Amino acid sequence: MAALPFIKFKEHSRMKDISIEKFIAGIPKAELHLHIEGTFEPELMFTIARRNNLKINYSNVDALKKAYRFNNLQEFLDIYYAGASVLIHEQDFYDLTWAYITKVNEQNVKHVEIFFDPQTHTNRGISFDVVINGIQRALIDGQRKLGISFRLIMCFLRHLDESSAFKTLEQALPYKKWISGVGLDSSEVGNPPSKFQKVFEKAIEEGFLTVAHAGEEGPSSYIWEAIDLLKVIRVDHGNRCLDDDILVKKLANLQIPLTLCPLSNLELKVVPDLKEHPLVKMMERNLLVTINSDDPAYFGGYMNENYLAVAQALHLSKKQIVQLAKNSFEASWLSKPEKQKIMLQIEEYFQNN
Repeated sequence: MAALPFIKFKEHSRMKDISIEKFIAGIPKAELHLHIEGTFEPELMFTIARRNNLKINYSNVDALKKAYRFNNLQEFLDIYYAGASVLIHEQDFYDLTWAYITKVNEQNVKHVEIFFDPQTHTNRGISFDVVINGIQRALIDGQRKLGISFRLIMCFLRHLDESSAFKTLEQALPYKKWISGVGLDSSEVGNPPSKFQKVFEKAIEEGFLTVAHAGEEGPSSYIWEAIDLLKVIRVDHGNRCLDDDILVKKLANLQIPLTLCPLSNLELKVVPDLKEHPLVKMMERNLLVTINSDDPAYFGGYMNENYLAVAQALHLSKKQIVQLAKNSFEASWLSKPEKQKIMLQIEEYFQNN
């Protein structure tokens, strides 16, 4: 992916001394690393469970929220999949997606590229059609009513085998016009990208773009595999790239984006403290990094909360926040004219705030 020309922002006499919190709230942003099942807020989960005559193994919303304390990725995934089990009907997937879209609209997110995990649902008897129809319908409504553009990315679950991924790819082919790319998520350690090389090759043949989670809990070698074997054009997470100087140089030279998720990293103990998050080090090494929320219902924050938490921990300047917002669109799958248009809006925002 070729990088857009760097836009140099100049200080302007009209700039106002507004707080970082207000500055972050108002700047246009794109979200590129978001699992729609990970936006399932407890209140909505209970509502849909009641509607579907299902019981959740928690007495109330507060009890469920207290369970959101994770020591690692697998502990999170266990409750993540349990929550998703109440999603049965197309309207459930619509309501889930619409709740996310309306939330990020309040945070001035202008473009989203969201993941969905069909195997989480098809493996329990929910048809692929039901899942994607509900999600797509909500995304279209979000674009029509709120002006939020979108792309949809279908993820393979890496803890399952490649034959299951091939079956899911076959189910997706009738919806190629709706699905822009394929990705790889779920339990990383012990499930390297190379496990899915053949299905990614087939996906590329079918015209899908490719991304993959790599280097979150797994080693930097997983990032190499994602790039060299899965031919990804964007790496999700990628924190561990800093363990390998040669890899960092490759990522910088090719401007392969990294979709970082600060609050997720903190909650899953990928970093012990946000003050130790590698974001600034990555920016200093010319990596194309972006801020995202990952699974915001479980990790305590959507886009603005992630921006603010890392800005406060790392003492980010407004210029750095502007660069991160700019990166989010540069790393997106929007067209070049669409990117240039939003870059001008970001520049204007910066000059006036």
